[in-house]
Amino acid sequence: MTQIVLPGIIVGSLGLVYGLILAIASKKFHVEVDPKIEKIADSLPGVNCGACGFPGCFGYAEGIVNKGLAINLCAPGGADTVKRIADIMGIEATAKEKKIAVILCQSGGYENTLLRYDYNGIATCKAAVLLSNGPNYCNFGCVFQNDCVTSCKFGAFDIDKNGMRIIIPEKCTGCGACEKACPRNLIKVLPISKQVHILCSSHDKGPEAKRRCGSNTACINCGLCVKKCPVDAITMNNDLAEIDYNKCISCGLCASICPTKAIFDKLDGKRKKAYILEEKCVGCTICAKKCPVNAITGELKQLHKVNTELCVGCGICLQKCPVKAIQWR
Repeated sequence: MTQIVLPGIIVGSLGLVYGLILAIASKKFHVEVDPKIEKIADSLPGVNCGACGFPGCFGYAEGIVNKGLAINLCAPGGADTVKRIADIMGIEATAKEKKIAVILCQSGGYENTLLRYDYNGIATCKAAVLLSNGPNYCNFGCVFQNDCVTSCKFGAFDIDKNGMRIIIPEKCTGCGACEKACPRNLIKVLPISKQVHILCSSHDKGPEAKRRCGSNTACINCGLCVKKCPVDAITMNNDLAEIDYNKCISCGLCASICPTKAIFDKLDGKRKKAYILEEKCVGCTICAKKCPVNAITGELKQLHKVNTELCVGCGICLQKCPVKAIQWR
């Protein structure tokens, strides 16, 4: 009996001593957490996606309070979260433009990908590209192992009947997890207002790029889009056209001239035209000077007019008109 009771007493005593030590240590070394941090952390979505640059939402909350970080870095939270954080911090809300992911490749399906071999290895894109640079003939194309799909915490990906990965804009939060997951850098998180994209990432020479692309939509380095862009937003980089989205006005002229349809224009056939309200126009000429395609004409202090045949619907004139005399139609 003694052999059972004595060890029990010893273990119980040690537990009591250690418990007291931990209790004292917790009080002595306790660090007060700013109530604002806890409130902000509770206001964040809690998905710990890393879009803000921190591994977790609590770390971002600490950064806002202790380091003065911008309050609009949470992509999943959107404008509502920014407003809540602004109220907590007692500052003005400054929401950023929503961003969504764009897949810059039109291959990756069953019917539009040329294969060198059947891949039966580990079902991840990172593993696939390590084996002879991937199974598809294009060394820059999608290897369709769904790393992007599995990385998304918001169910923003779908796969169509041809096996193509599709992004659902309404569900995409622009967190960037899929962008990081793609080993071939085929996904970019871009402002939702940008409607024109080069859906090719091949740096092969023109004829070779077209030969390797099963969808026949490869950029062939013809340079027509560069010449057509009215704001010099497109350049050729290592045999691939690239858009500078800081300059791009989403006019779609590059897409209209691309011979391989490597450039996709979301507004094709839906683009509105500018219209000048006669009763408001003061003839300041600002719209005419700012129009990148010279679609607006008129003399100083005279009514200006828009040539709808030339207008590309970029919206610059609407933004620049000081008297709000321009509308869409």
